[in-house]
Amino acid sequence: MASSEFDYKKYLHLAKRNKVLCILSALAIMTAVTVVSYLLPNKYEASSTVFIEKSVISELLKGLTITPSAEEKIKVLSYALNSRTLISKVLDELDLNKKGGEAEQENLIKEMQQNTQIKIKDKEGLFVISFQNKDPKIARDYVNALVRRYIDENTSSKREESYGATKFVSEQLTTFKEKLDKSEEAANAFKSGPGSVASMDPSLLLKDINDSQQRLDDLRIRQTQLETAMAGLSKVNSAQSNMPALQKRLQELQLQYTDSYPEIQRVKEDIRALDEQLKSGQGVTKPVDSPEYAKLASELRALRQAAANLNSNIARNRSLLHTIPAAKATLDSLEREKNSQKMLYEEMLARQGKSEVSKQMEVQDKSTVFRVVDPATLPFKPVSPDRVRLILMGVLGGIAGGLGLVLLKDQLDGSVKDLDMAKKMGMPVLAVIPRIEDPQQLLSQARRDRKLYLAAGAYFSLILAVLVAELAGITIISKVVSRLTS
Repeated sequence: MASSEFDYKKYLHLAKRNKVLCILSALAIMTAVTVVSYLLPNKYEASSTVFIEKSVISELLKGLTITPSAEEKIKVLSYALNSRTLISKVLDELDLNKKGGEAEQENLIKEMQQNTQIKIKDKEGLFVISFQNKDPKIARDYVNALVRRYIDENTSSKREESYGATKFVSEQLTTFKEKLDKSEEAANAFKSGPGSVASMDPSLLLKDINDSQQRLDDLRIRQTQLETAMAGLSKVNSAQSNMPALQKRLQELQLQYTDSYPEIQRVKEDIRALDEQLKSGQGVTKPVDSPEYAKLASELRALRQAAANLNSNIARNRSLLHTIPAAKATLDSLEREKNSQKMLYEEMLARQGKSEVSKQMEVQDKSTVFRVVDPATLPFKPVSPDRVRLILMGVLGGIAGGLGLVLLKDQLDGSVKDLDMAKKMGMPVLAVIPRIEDPQQLLSQARRDRKLYLAAGAYFSLILAVLVAELAGITIISKVVSRLTS
């Protein structure tokens, strides 16, 4: 505790002993900071609050229209408002473009971008656009022009986009309609032509083939019976002439049946009998002509014609059975193509309806609405520089600077200042002579100190008065300085 009290008194003694340096340096720093704060150019800020309002019609027609949401617009809001194209148009509108070259124009645009701030207050669509400039009128006009230009261009671009989308969908709809008509024509042509077999039932064809085969077998049995009866009635044929016919008949039967088939056994018996007749010489009979023979011959011809018809029917049905799978595959492919084109056409037709409703909403401004809640007004109080903060920092900096200079001076002074310092330096101390003060000199020094304190207090009061004026919003000093520097 004693050490800290000693240190405190030491620094206080240093400040008191070097009060002129401490006070003058502190006031100089305060004065410099205060003057600089007024020499810095004033910057005025104008701001405008905009709300992206969702239309009631847009909510009612949700799903029937395609319109950009407020969230999507907010995502690109900062980039759109600070885009070079939009800023250039605003500068042209306000006649703020510099007459220099491209470099000056580029610097101006960058300056505008740096001084423009966009703050999103609400994700649902509320945002604030602010801009700082030396001229309050320019700050106000720039913000209002920027907001107005952005709203106009946003609305215009959405209209053009809606018109373009509607035109594109209509063109595509015509193309899809042509493709659908072609696919339907191809499917219908195939159905009425080669693809007609695809509608047939294979089971019915198989049943028809089996029935025809059964009838054909019955006809062949009857045909064999008739041939046998006619052979018995023949009076003009010999065993030698009948032999080739029987052998041919045997070959035909063997192609269709096995040797155990009754008709084949009977024909073989006839061939053996004729062979025995030829060997014995009993193969010649006398020709006869009877109505019964003619009747049998007529019936045999009818049976042969019916058998030929059945064979043709069986061959045709078998050919159809082989054709049906390929025809069905082709027809299914054509139907899939037709259904695919129909689905695309119907979807595109629905899109055309949505596009038309969306276009009408954009044309009549019935979708998302930009509402300027608070337009920018003419600012009267500058937002920069913050003179109150600067003056306070100057006061604190002046006090710290004055004390710092005193300490620096003391550190640079290498003379022996007290007994302890002499002992630390190893000097032999023979005696200590106290300071002898002159009363007249002390009185004179006291009067000079009072004058210094009064002058310093008055000057510091002036700085405090300036600080109070800034806190109260009185800008007379800044206006006077602005006029003098302009």
